[in-house]
Amino acid sequence: MRIALGSDHGGYVLKEEIKRHLQEKGHEVVDFGTNSTDSCDYPDFGLAVAEAVASGEFENGILCCGTGVGISIAANKVKGIRCAVVSDTFSARMTKAHNNANILSLGERVVGKGLALEIVDAYLSTQFEGDRHSRRLDKISKIEEKYSK
Repeated sequence: MRIALGSDHGGYVLKEEIKRHLQEKGHEVVDFGTNSTDSCDYPDFGLAVAEAVASGEFENGILCCGTGVGISIAANKVKGIRCAVVSDTFSARMTKAHNNANILSLGERVVGKGLALEIVDAYLSTQFEGDRHSRRLDKISKIEEKYSK
């Protein structure tokens, strides 16, 4: 699986752990930055990953910042992106199964490394269930269309 990965300075250490984990599992990972713990702006990296996923170049993206919230808000501004902030494995599975989230967002200051890797694995191993959930996602897409004009 091709996965786009990005973070700001507050999520850099966690992003690096996730990158190693994914590469060890055989995934192709492209890191959109940042490349250090030097202060930077999360919207830049949220946008880069979201555009890469929205283009279809990547199936999924994973973002990290201090809480996971700011970078997810930026990513969700890109049409077609469904980025969810998750801090437990149940939510990770459900956000893929029911919401077909195409980007997962994690907070380095919220979840530890071990839990974060379990969340990533739960998210990536879950398939979208479709059916009634597709109808709901269609409604979300219509909202997005209405307000993107």
